[in-house]
Amino acid sequence: MTRRFALMIDPVAADEQRTDYGDTFTQVDAAAPALSVGELSTQRGDGVFESIGVVDAHAQEVVAHLERLAHSARLCDLPAPNLVQWRQAVDRAAEQLGAGESVIKLILSRGVEHGPTPTAWVTAAPASDFSAVRENGVRVVTLDRGYDLGAAERAPWLLLGAKTLSYAVNMAALREAHRRGADDAIFLSSDGFVLEAPTASLILRFGDRFVTPAPNGGILHGTTQLSVYEHLAARGFEVGYDRIPATDLARADAAWLVSSVRLAAAITALDGVSLPVDHTLTADLNRYLLSPRD
Repeated sequence: MTRRFALMIDPVAADEQRTDYGDTFTQVDAAAPALSVGELSTQRGDGVFESIGVVDAHAQEVVAHLERLAHSARLCDLPAPNLVQWRQAVDRAAEQLGAGESVIKLILSRGVEHGPTPTAWVTAAPASDFSAVRENGVRVVTLDRGYDLGAAERAPWLLLGAKTLSYAVNMAALREAHRRGADDAIFLSSDGFVLEAPTASLILRFGDRFVTPAPNGGILHGTTQLSVYEHLAARGFEVGYDRIPATDLARADAAWLVSSVRLAAAITALDGVSLPVDHTLTADLNRYLLSPRD
């Protein structure tokens, strides 16, 4: 089995119905150039994407990722993706992967400037080794995201709830976290509420209740967070969504950053102050997240 794979997609209308979209896929060399110099994804970050974790050639939470891709496309005024076509592209990519952990990325761009159609492609590659992070956890700092909790509703053109290719701010936040001696960051709204991490969702534990910031105010609804909640609810825990004041972070009995490829990483310190860590539950969450899930 190959360990790197790339597939260009010729997008069809969202309402087109057929059983096989194989003739709309073109496999390309994953190490060779494939985009036009006029491509708006590289010039302006004008597009949306998803990253899907893959375990032993099984793509995880595909439906949730495709639904979020469609949501991001709608917010960005991109043509709605045909979810059956994209599912078949994901399946084609997953078939090329072997044992171990990998990542499949879905990209939908506005295409070339003044072009007639968007550009779409899927890539598959080995995932980074996050075993140490899952075991040892992460230190985080809080960073002001620069807008209040109502900004997404007042100014939808800011695309705060879309997973866009424009990730410069997210990467800058990670660099700032590293400058402060931490591994990651948690964004706060300017009016003092908890948002999310640059590339992950946040889950807090207070006793037997688990809470995550409500998916509004420009917060992505995390696919891995949804899976974690399903698992926790099945174990009898209370799970919920809320507006979480920043002052509540230090009161948590435990906290995690969760994402599709890194999975569950316990937060060991917040702004230089140690937080309690539930090693047993963290290990349980990662065992679950590494099991096959649709």
